[in-house]
Amino acid sequence: MAHAARHTQSSWTNSVHPASGGQVGFLVLPDNQDGAAVARATSPGLEQTQVIPHASGRPWIVGAWNAGEMLTASVGRKRLALLGCFGTTSAELLRALSGSGDVAALDAFLRSVPGSYHAIVSFDGEVRVQGSLSGVHEVFHATVGGVTCAADRPDTLAARIGGDIDAQALVGHLLSQQPWPLSGYTVWRGVECLAPGHYLRIRPDGAHRAVRWWSPPSAELTLAEGARRVRNALDDAVAARARNTPALGCDFSGGMDSTSLAFLASRQKGCRRLVTIRREAVDPAHDDAQWALRAAAFLPGAEFVVLPSAGLPLSFTDQLAYDEDLEAPYPWSRVKAVVACVARQLAARAVPLQLTGHGGDELFSPAPSFYHALAHSEGLRSVRDLRVARSMYRWPLGAMLSNLLRKPSYRQWLITASMSLTKPVGGPTEPFTGWGAHPRLPPWATPEAVEMCAGLLREAAARGTPPHSPEAAQHEVLQAVRQCGTKIRLTNRLTSRFGVAYHAPYLDDQVVSAALSVRLADRVEAERTKPVLATAMREIVPDALLDRTTKGEASAEVYAGARHHKAELLALTEDMRLARLGLVDDTAVRAALLAPHPVSRTFIPVVTTLACEVWLRSVEAARTRMRQQEGAA
Repeated sequence: MAHAARHTQSSWTNSVHPASGGQVGFLVLPDNQDGAAVARATSPGLEQTQVIPHASGRPWIVGAWNAGEMLTASVGRKRLALLGCFGTTSAELLRALSGSGDVAALDAFLRSVPGSYHAIVSFDGEVRVQGSLSGVHEVFHATVGGVTCAADRPDTLAARIGGDIDAQALVGHLLSQQPWPLSGYTVWRGVECLAPGHYLRIRPDGAHRAVRWWSPPSAELTLAEGARRVRNALDDAVAARARNTPALGCDFSGGMDSTSLAFLASRQKGCRRLVTIRREAVDPAHDDAQWALRAAAFLPGAEFVVLPSAGLPLSFTDQLAYDEDLEAPYPWSRVKAVVACVARQLAARAVPLQLTGHGGDELFSPAPSFYHALAHSEGLRSVRDLRVARSMYRWPLGAMLSNLLRKPSYRQWLITASMSLTKPVGGPTEPFTGWGAHPRLPPWATPEAVEMCAGLLREAAARGTPPHSPEAAQHEVLQAVRQCGTKIRLTNRLTSRFGVAYHAPYLDDQVVSAALSVRLADRVEAERTKPVLATAMREIVPDALLDRTTKGEASAEVYAGARHHKAELLALTEDMRLARLGLVDDTAVRAALLAPHPVSRTFIPVVTTLACEVWLRSVEAARTRMRQQEGAA
């Protein structure tokens, strides 16, 4: 017997563990009695909690989700559920199930479904749990009650096993950039995260293994072929958001990424109402507004909302307020009040979904280290592009040539990174190998923190941790995509509190794969910005908008917010929880906050450190609330 259904919103009624922050998504359970026991312990009031069963009748998926986010289908003892945003139908799910004899047989079908979602499968007790390549929909797992359970967030699992903070993993969040595999470690002991391109397979006895379902494509398509694939994938990604949404919101900064999404959204048959939103910049020299106004002239059917800078929260607003989401430090903590303000503005206009252009830079703007990979791939054909890059990044000729002669393996890169954590950064004039810049810890990191981080890097090198791709350029794009995906995942939870989902179509699996398929030589042009995206959007976005060569930046907002909220930021340096863990010297953090920073690059480590401090204080506050609740019971 075949069956398909959409599941609607329900409430979650279990008590709150300090790790959960009061927010719970879903748990996936093995098809056995121990899994059923975990479900009973998780939610005492199962009648008020959304539960989807295995064919056996035991709980399979337990949690809470919004109406329209869950699509399920069943054929005999086979079950398939998609949770998130997807461009498919119940009938297509049923056909895929009917033609599949094993959970692994669904690879091709799941690769074909546009959108961003979790895919959860149960075949006669065998379970498959799969997220997205970017990590926007991530899969975490832990051993609960003797069996493997999966979830969409690590703090949900930590709550079930009493997991505490992993201080060594937390050090990674102090880095300028978290390298792989440190970026894949959770800050909760006993909870693990899948590597990109893998799904979790759980046997009926509760044991598990990670199975690869995707590998980066070869970068072999021409610009024309690759751009066509990017255009189709991006159009499908936007269509997946428009199909069941009465109104689409879209960032409209004036940049190519968000502008392209707005024009794609305006073409969708399902988009009955398009509301663009733009925040006015603090810096009067910022030219985004000019480009946004030009773009607006070509979208007569859209509604345009401009939020004056005077009415927006400044950067670092509400830094002393405790965060509800305790998965990990929020990388965009300094603008959390701004994000919330925009979400409230869209909610007030009955817009339930906001499209963001984040992910476009990661896919289509090569990092400085890209040119190292380009030189090794293209040889003498790369000389012109190297000259342009050297001029743009002001690389000394000797340093650039010396760098090009090195081609370390990823293991060697990790070893070097472990020895460079406290080395002063050479700034924009420091060239990098194709694996990217070596991460740095801030000067106020303690020797103990440095050794913790170095130890993680050495361990990763010793066990031969493979990169995301054997090709350095592909690896770095995927690593940037993964880091962006984490930010989007956490931001979506923040905006969802106001009834607005936060979606990044550029991070959908099909878009990422399409962008990676383009030849390295076609990803850069001296005369054009983002040539792959610009070519993909020809005849969709007016040429005059695609020819923009400038890009705004937000340092003015950062400095204005830091000045205005200096007292609150200084309060975060008093009795720092990071210092209690032995990770930072709080006196040095305070000195750095008070010191002048003529370039934003030197202030970024301060922002990162304060985000970690805010998170630790939020966890502490949740624990205090928990103890108070237990005392009152």
